Amino acid sequence: MRKVVSRDGTTIAYDKSGEGPPLVLLNGAFRDHTIFDELVPELAQHCTVYAYDRRGRGQSGDAPEYAVEREIEDLQAVIEEAGGSAAVFAGSTGANVALQAALAGTPIAKLALHEPFFRVEGFPKPPSNSAETLRVILEEGDRRDEAAEYFLGPVLGLTPDDVAQWRRSPIWAMNEANAHTLLYDVKICGDFTVPAGRLAGFRTETLVLNSDSTSAWLRAAAAATAAALPNGRGLELPGSWHRIDMDVLGRTLVEFATA
Repeated sequence: MRKVVSRDGTTIAYDKSGEGPPLVLLNGAFRDHTIFDELVPELAQHCTVYAYDRRGRGQSGDAPEYAVEREIEDLQAVIEEAGGSAAVFAGSTGANVALQAALAGTPIAKLALHEPFFRVEGFPKPPSNSAETLRVILEEGDRRDEAAEYFLGPVLGLTPDDVAQWRRSPIWAMNEANAHTLLYDVKICGDFTVPAGRLAGFRTETLVLNSDSTSAWLRAAAAATAAALPNGRGLELPGSWHRIDMDVLGRTLVEFATA
């Protein structure tokens, strides 16, 4: 993978593929750039794709202290590598990072978001002490499996049976490997409320996506985010829980990024 150095000296690893207008991909909780392995070949036929590992994941470095501002600077560093401006696609908590970066003035030409991690009225929020609970779990013996279960359960809202099914899946090893970064994702989300007041002044063209089979709270969060953006629109696509079918997603992103 290629490397770029973020403002605080942390090395951020990224893959670059294809030719055309630049498109940066930003993953959500648990994952690194490999979550986009199925998507990149479709995008790379039309765009220059930059898929990077968020700090603390994959081949990217980390810092002793975490701050959301550092994640914003990481995205800015990758966009600088892409020529100084780029379209961005981000999913889940990565969508929250991208929104924070956009509001901070990061040169994002177009923004596509998949099911940002907010909770709107009518849906219970995660526990208010989620960040502190994760910190204690991770600092007292580095119990990454317990941290992953806590994020999936009380934070994400999955049932014990759902969590048990996740534990039996092939991706559980990655969940544990990146569980220390779940604290980052919770901090990124703040109070989990759509920042409608701040988004009201954001003019960049934004596409907010959700799948037709996702949770009601994720669908509601996507709709509320799109509604809060003056130049935003929502779009529901075929898929499963918190996932859009990759071939449909690829075609949609190409059309959006290259139009």
